[in-house]
Amino acid sequence: MEAIAPSLKGLAHLVFVDNASTDDTAEKITELLPNARLLLNDKNKGFGAANNLALQQITTPYALLLNPDTLPGSDFFGKMIQAAEQFPEAGMVAPQLSGRNDADEINYRWPGAKWVSKGRGADGPCCVGFLCGAAILLNMKNMAPIGFFDEEFFLYYEDEDLSQRAFKARAPMVVVPSIRLKHLSRGSVKGDTPLKSEFLRGYHHAQSKLLFEKKHGKNASQLRWKTLGLALLLLPLRLLVPRPKYVARLLGRVVGLSHARSLY
Repeated sequence: MEAIAPSLKGLAHLVFVDNASTDDTAEKITELLPNARLLLNDKNKGFGAANNLALQQITTPYALLLNPDTLPGSDFFGKMIQAAEQFPEAGMVAPQLSGRNDADEINYRWPGAKWVSKGRGADGPCCVGFLCGAAILLNMKNMAPIGFFDEEFFLYYEDEDLSQRAFKARAPMVVVPSIRLKHLSRGSVKGDTPLKSEFLRGYHHAQSKLLFEKKHGKNASQLRWKTLGLALLLLPLRLLVPRPKYVARLLGRVVGLSHARSLY
């Protein structure tokens, strides 16, 4: 919070959702950003549900969703509003994310079901088929008919699902690569139990992948058995040269796939 608070202090409309964190995040928000509205969940309801809760409070024309592991500069917010006003027909607008080493992250691409993305990144503003949920500005009027996040996705693929629905509704998604945003990817999820976090990462990724296939694909059952078979084949290799985080993640994937029958 200390890193992001200075950039947020001048904003008039701030909403934070605390998804039952176990550290002092809520106290830090109250201390550093007393003008912010803080919503406290009694349990972790997932990425999409938390964002939807915040979106229910929005009365402004635009809503900017930011992950807690992003570091916006002081001019970031003005540039995003300018971009949204430049493309009033867009449903969503996104910046170019960059990692810890300032290298570009792949936070946008063509629709996976339509084309295979090739070549270098965008040189200027362009329409895409997918935007990463770590940082997106929503035009509330344009997105209202489409809806927001499907809360069946606890973690992973909720932005993929939202992008797919926006694409089908012909609501443009625009990336503006001249607007850059530092993203400390997965910097907010490890906590005090990193191996448990890796296990849950594998678990939820597997479940959400099948749920997405059920909604937008053809055969979630076939995908489940294929993915589970590959994971079980890979598990002995991971155990031969163990790297704890990868073993934990793979075990989470196996358990997630094993528990996924109800998804299809």
